[in-house]
Amino acid sequence: MPQTEARKTLKDAPIMWRRVNSIGVILDCNSTYAAKLGYAKSEIIGRPIFEHVPKESWEDMNNSLKIWFDTGKVTDRKITFKKQNGETFSGLLQATSLYDENGNLLGSNTVIFDLEQMTDEKIKEYQEFFKASNAKLDEIKEKEYDQLDENSKSEYDGLKEMFEMLSKVNFNELRK
Repeated sequence: MPQTEARKTLKDAPIMWRRVNSIGVILDCNSTYAAKLGYAKSEIIGRPIFEHVPKESWEDMNNSLKIWFDTGKVTDRKITFKKQNGETFSGLLQATSLYDENGNLLGSNTVIFDLEQMTDEKIKEYQEFFKASNAKLDEIKEKEYDQLDENSKSEYDGLKEMFEMLSKVNFNELRK
């Protein structure tokens, strides 16, 4: 899948990002997600999301999927994630839906924050990244959106919704 200008905002982003299809198979992820979990990106693509949570968190992940199916998004969902080496960390999952031009569900854009690294500096970095990403997406909308094919428009719309949701996250409240 070629990278659109919109998706390039995620390449080396400070956030862990993944795209999953409607049955929870990972279609893409950024380098931050792969590095945090200790895998090569090629070892992640095509694998189910349940491989990145310990067995005792499968129910939490399944409930997250149910919420996503019912509402089209997931906010502030705390789930334990598992690295390739077996270590775990407490993560905060946020997801928005991605639809095709006919309104059919394609999957989700999911962002995971490591709650153990939620420092004031990290929060500031996230907020600056969201602001810059929203500005980049606004620039794409203004200059090239009308020339994009339907898949690229769908990608843009999904990422725009995701960054707008992330811009509203109250990190200070969540780390309590």
